Amino acid sequence: MDLSSYTLPELRRLQGKIEAEIRRRSDVTRRNLLKRMQKMAADEGLSLGDLLEGATPAASDDKPTRRGRRPGPKKVKAAPVIKYRNPANPDQGWSGRGRKPQWALDWLAQGKSLDELAV
Repeated sequence: MDLSSYTLPELRRLQGKIEAEIRRRSDVTRRNLLKRMQKMAADEGLSLGDLLEGATPAASDDKPTRRGRRPGPKKVKAAPVIKYRNPANPDQGWSGRGRKPQWALDWLAQGKSLDELAV
């Protein structure tokens, strides 16, 4: 399909139609797949809920997000361990990860080793 002859408004209308069609087909496919899965489970004497119950942590009672995924457990990152301290102000520390703080850059500019700041 050669799109170069279309004007910008025509392309935007086409884009809207394409997005609507993708959503429609996705919904139809999802419904059909759900029906097939329910039938397969019923043929085995089970419900789809019976199959999903306890199968994975994602199959909990949480509501799905907008993208259809269920939220998982919240991951809490531990605070990084301070490896270096500013000798002029011991309240300032640096983990050695990410951008070097200005006080560490100044220390290195004086020709001193970063090992001297190690905690």
